[in-house]
Amino acid sequence: MKNIVIGILVLLVSFTAQAQVKKNKNAKYNIEVNGNCEMCKKRIEKAAYSVSGVKSADWHIDDHLLHLIINEEKCSIAEVKKAIAKVGHDTDDIKATKEDYEKLHGCCLYERI
Repeated sequence: MKNIVIGILVLLVSFTAQAQVKKNKNAKYNIEVNGNCEMCKKRIEKAAYSVSGVKSADWHIDDHLLHLIINEEKCSIAEVKKAIAKVGHDTDDIKATKEDYEKLHGCCLYERI
């Protein structure tokens, strides 16, 4: 009886270990970030790179998309969005505080919805 219980426990542990999600070391994301100009581009990309695990960050003025490659073992997309919001730029689901937004240069003040 004792051997059966131990066998079942070993079996359950092995299934649990296999069920864990493997994180991607080169995960690609495109997120919308509000901004207007080259100064915004530099600020947004610098904020993204400030998060450990960000491998590539390229923000496009024309479509307001930030193209990211991150190591999901070191960071999450939410951490990157928080860093960007902290420098005054709204993302698709995390908004900058009013105080952070108002610190932006005059030409960088985008229309907030």
